[in-house]
Amino acid sequence: MVNIPKTHQTFCKKCGKHQPHRVTQYNKCKDSLCAQGNWRYDRKQSGHGGQTKPIFWKKAKTTKKIVLSLECIEPNCRLKSMLAIKRCKHFELGCDKKRKGQVI
Repeated sequence: MVNIPKTHQTFCKKCGKHQPHRVTQYNKCKDSLCAQGNWRYDRKQSGHGGQTKPIFWKKAKTTKKIVLSLECIEPNCRLKSMLAIKRCKHFELGCDKKRKGQVI
């Protein structure tokens, strides 16, 4: 279980000094239909001949690497940067810290 606070004090390249950053989890956007690999694959698939490229079935990983999106809080900066952390099964953003031996 990884718990990360919603603000993070780190270096901003645009401001040139350490600033508080707003932390959110990065989410992958929809794939582009006009990416080169995509239209090359569609072109190769069209017509007769069946499946032309191998389809990957043997998935080994059970988790994904967590990527944090850091945004500078400075009003006239707002620079966004990414920070990758390790793999984890459970990820929380800005939850209360659990104390040892505390009953909920």
